[in-house]
Order: sequence, then C-alpha cells, then structure tokens
Amino acid sequence: MNKGMLTVGIIILALMGLLLINVISNYSTGSELDYYLVKETTEAAIEDAIDIKYYRDNGSIRMDKEKFVENFLRRFADSVDNTRNYQIRFYDLNEVPPKVSVKVDSATVFSFDSQNLIMSTSFDGIVESATTNNIYLTEAYKNEENELGKPITTTDPQKGYTQENSTNKNKNGN
Repeated sequence: MNKGMLTVGIIILALMGLLLINVISNYSTGSELDYYLVKETTEAAIEDAIDIKYYRDNGSIRMDKEKFVENFLRRFADSVDNTRNYQIRFYDLNEVPPKVSVKVDSATVFSFDSQNLIMSTSFDGIVESATTNNIYLTEAYKNEENELGKPITTTDPQKGYTQENSTNKNKNGN
C-alpha cells in the first residue's frame, strides 16, 4: 500500500508541475505575442492614417485620429482569436506630430479565485521625418504671395548668425 500511494503522489505532483509550466509558458508567450501584435498594428494604422493632402499642402506630417482608431481596431480584430478578452485604451493621440499611446489588456484563460490573470501591453509610437529640408516648404517660401509666410529666423548658437542672414549672404555671393 505504501508504494502504491507513493506512485499516485508522484503522478499528481508531475501533473501539477506540467500544469504550472504550461500556465507560465502561455503567460510569457502570450505577452510577447501581444506586444508584437500591438506594435505592428499601431505602425500600420499610423501609416494608413497619415493625411497625404495635408502633407502636400503644408509640408508637415499629420495623422487623422478617427482614421487611426478605426484602422487600429479593424486590424487588431482581424489578427486576434477568441481565446482571450481584450480591452484597448488609447491615451495620447496627437495629430501633429503623429503620436499615439496604446494600452491593451488581455485576460488569459487561467484564473485564481474567479479573478482572471491580466497582461498589459503598452506601446508608444511617433512619426518623425528623416529629412531636415522640406521640399514643399522651400518651394512655398520662394513665392512671396504664399499664405504660409516666411520662416521664423532663429540664431544658430554654433555658427553665431541667423538663418535669414545666411541665406542673404549666399544670394549676394558673400
């Protein structure tokens, strides 16, 4: 009888160990998958929400908030399955420059005392331009009747002169 109970105890401990390993691996894998899902969905939704007409007219990048939220929710819903419940929160939505902060809470299947284990994934995204010289604004500043007006002159502390002075020097040949 002693050896039989020992065998049953070892089998129960092995099953509990496998269950614990399964829960931990699902939690860690699920968190990583949620992060990459939120990251890729956010980046694609920002690209879809960029207002090209505004960029052509003004030379700065602008994102439409409503279009971003719509694209994000559509893409996210297409990418997830029904094994978890998700709660999506949008925090910082800026149109110019395009910046978003998204937090996704997902409830796992495993629960303790009727409390679901919740994993939170946060992602912040901002769109920046890699160019320092904007072709559209440069062309607009050449036309004096343009509604955009002239750029503000600022002093460059390293060079010791203003930008407007430096452009005048280059026009005069100095």
